[in-house]
Amino acid sequence: MKDENLRELFQTMTRRFGFLNKSCCTSGGYDISLIQSHILYEIDRQHKPSIQQIAETLGTDITTFSRQIQSLIKMNMVKKTPDPDDRRVYILSLTTEGKFVATMIDQQMNSYLNEVFSHMNDFEKETVIRSINLLNDAMAKSSKCCTAPMG
Repeated sequence: MKDENLRELFQTMTRRFGFLNKSCCTSGGYDISLIQSHILYEIDRQHKPSIQQIAETLGTDITTFSRQIQSLIKMNMVKKTPDPDDRRVYILSLTTEGKFVATMIDQQMNSYLNEVFSHMNDFEKETVIRSINLLNDAMAKSSKCCTAPMG
């Protein structure tokens, strides 16, 4: 397969997933950006994560990440509390509203993915999932992961 065609596949998939949209979803009357959706997901998934842990998981610099956390705090979705063992570290948790929004986003994404996979038979679905896992593993091993290609 030619490199241009491979890139085109990823460009098309990116657009179809809505990754280029300003907001990825609307829930609880809020327009949630893609990065905010990822933050809510990771806070919900991890047990009492610190700001640094979530920023590292998402591969985001701490300054950009801190701005996103502040906006989620203002939206009353995230709570930031000092770690009792180390007051320099802040622990993140979802508020009741944040948990509701995270659950709604999760349901919307699962519904979308189930609908997409409904157009495939079981073998095709398993092949795609296995292939995505292989791609994720290869990307994790790449020294160029998470950086823009340079000339």
